[in-house]
Amino acid sequence: MADEDKWNDELGSNKRQRKRRRQHRDARKSNSSEKGKDDIFARSEEDHFLSNLEAKSGAYNWMKEDRHKRMFRDIESKIQGAIGEGTYDWVDRRVFDQVFDRMTLMSLYKLMQAGTVDTIDFPIARGKEAHVFHATDIDGKTLAVKIFHTSNAVFKNLIQYIEGDRRFGGLRRRHRDLVDIWVRKEHRNLSRLARWGLNVPRPIGIHKNVLVMEYLGTKIAASPKLREVTVENPEVVFDDLIEFLAICWQKASLVHGDFSPYNILWHNDAPVVIDVGQAVIKTHPRAQEFLVRDVTRLVEWSNKNGIEVTLAEAMYEVLNMNLDHVKQVTFDGEEE
Repeated sequence: MADEDKWNDELGSNKRQRKRRRQHRDARKSNSSEKGKDDIFARSEEDHFLSNLEAKSGAYNWMKEDRHKRMFRDIESKIQGAIGEGTYDWVDRRVFDQVFDRMTLMSLYKLMQAGTVDTIDFPIARGKEAHVFHATDIDGKTLAVKIFHTSNAVFKNLIQYIEGDRRFGGLRRRHRDLVDIWVRKEHRNLSRLARWGLNVPRPIGIHKNVLVMEYLGTKIAASPKLREVTVENPEVVFDDLIEFLAICWQKASLVHGDFSPYNILWHNDAPVVIDVGQAVIKTHPRAQEFLVRDVTRLVEWSNKNGIEVTLAEAMYEVLNMNLDHVKQVTFDGEEE
């Protein structure tokens, strides 16, 4: 113990000496210009921030490495708006721990280096699996950036939507692998649905646990969910949504799997279906079960809004609707 204490004392002394030398160097540089002073202050704040992270959790030791430190410096100013305003004020520990871990920061770095994303502006939605942020690209166009959590086990409960999907063979049950598969699955499902002209957010980019999509909303907030609005013409909405399910089944060979007013946005006076990560292909062993459940939820919403329709009638429409007019389309970011 004495040797260990002595070793720790020496490390602490060396650390203090290095800190003093760095402060002296920074002080000399600061006399050169105001910009130099600003740079030194920013680095000092960063060092303080990283030290706090290290003190609170060994999980952030990787951020002390030079290559990761440089990466963080490159993107730090671009993600400040995600949680709040001002240097490091955005770092709410709970959100940082849950969202901005090593995989996420590196994924954002890659997307920013590629020009897909420029800034992360503010959060617009959060759930068990992911947080969604308003973002902009290098041209100033708005985006939605969906960051899937890598620090919890929620995806283990979603294996039922992955197993049986031939597009994702060789499934491994490690959490990071499940997250990666789930994000790729949502991206491919969005691509397939968009190709059939369905009203979903257009996918734009993907890297690891980060999915970039078309943004639906105003400058200050995302579009509300269907459950949050009063629809003037529910019959029209019902027709749109029943056709959505029919095209999914007959043309796209997909079943949404969690079709409800919680997963439908109300944008430009029309429903837009979101959260399609759990959507399964038609050959999935539980596809028919999920289809009945989706149609049941639509019927329940319709009945609550004064539309008299039964499950049997709605199922018949989904399975037998004439869709000769529906043709495939192409769009930027398409992938299958």
